[in-house]
Amino acid sequence: MKALTFHGKGDIRCEQVPDPQIQHARDAIIKVTACAICGSDVHIYDGVIPSMEHGDVLGHETMGEVVEVGSGASNLKVGDRVVVPFTISCGECFFCRRGFYSGCERSNPNHKMAEEMWGYSPAGLFGYSHMLGGYSGGQAEYLRVPYADVGPIKVPDGLTDEQVLFLSDIFPTGYMAAEFCELKGGETVAVWGCGPVGQMAIRSAFLLGAERVIAIDTVPERLALARAGGAETLDFLGEDIYERIRDMTNGRGADACIDAVGTEADASSSLYARIDRIKVAAFMGTDRPHVLRQAIQCCRNFGVVSIVGVYGGFLDKIPMGSAINRGLTFRMAQTPVQRYLPILLERIQNGDIDPSFVITHRAGLEDGPDLYAQFRDKKDGCIKVVLKP
Repeated sequence: MKALTFHGKGDIRCEQVPDPQIQHARDAIIKVTACAICGSDVHIYDGVIPSMEHGDVLGHETMGEVVEVGSGASNLKVGDRVVVPFTISCGECFFCRRGFYSGCERSNPNHKMAEEMWGYSPAGLFGYSHMLGGYSGGQAEYLRVPYADVGPIKVPDGLTDEQVLFLSDIFPTGYMAAEFCELKGGETVAVWGCGPVGQMAIRSAFLLGAERVIAIDTVPERLALARAGGAETLDFLGEDIYERIRDMTNGRGADACIDAVGTEADASSSLYARIDRIKVAAFMGTDRPHVLRQAIQCCRNFGVVSIVGVYGGFLDKIPMGSAINRGLTFRMAQTPVQRYLPILLERIQNGDIDPSFVITHRAGLEDGPDLYAQFRDKKDGCIKVVLKP
């Protein structure tokens, strides 16, 4: 089958790889009908994510048609249309039973690698390094889905692939970011990053009761899409974000701040942002946390900082003194997608939101390598890429 594979920093290829096979009774094989390039895939493209190997199949936003089912996945049948969560979860362990599917204790066969880095291992993920299981991803013609009796959600008739594809990751992630803000109605939420997750967070914040959303980015197309969703926008290259948010909130700060950027924040004019770039380039640091610092400083006393941007390692110069002395609450996670699927599918069915609004580019797998570069470089108005094998 054809698939997008990793061969080093900046080197993504569309090539032939072996077809996936049933390996366990709870497996299923799907024929991929739509998949997407995620912002966190760009970290792989940029060589930031450790333990990637040449030939690894990429992708974790995937849906398709079931073509083969193991004997232990009796909830599925051949012909079902399903969306596959990016988190691989057993459904039976301590964390899965409590709804924390992204903390699954059983789905990462390489858990010892993750434990060396993070203390404990999270769940295995599709197409996202050997430290997180080494599972082949879904930017391919076919995908093997472990624990298929727990993960995939069936798509009701009448909904298109593009309406539901983002249930796999970015819609639950953006919704979780807004849910973390503990909205009760009438709040002001600031969102850093108007990429796909940020766009979902903006709209989710309004769905959950926010009165105002302030969206921060510098790409004109992203800012325009945020405004179309009801947000007020700030350009971080043209404005002092801290001072502008103070002014917009009568000197108090935002009730909640969402970091939807993560490890590869673009450098602003601040000294710390420039230092981040230098340290990462010199292999003296792992992440560029400028956005997180700014979100902490812009959050009001006793507010919430919600973190859904991906960080991989150790962060420098985080203003913990500010957070502690002002009573901030931090909420963060890899999204336990399965927890949100029924709620968000119902939102789509009810017409509360159509997540396809974020799509700007559609193509086949063979165009994937060029679109990785285009998406990373934010060229041609590229906000979200959907690939149809």
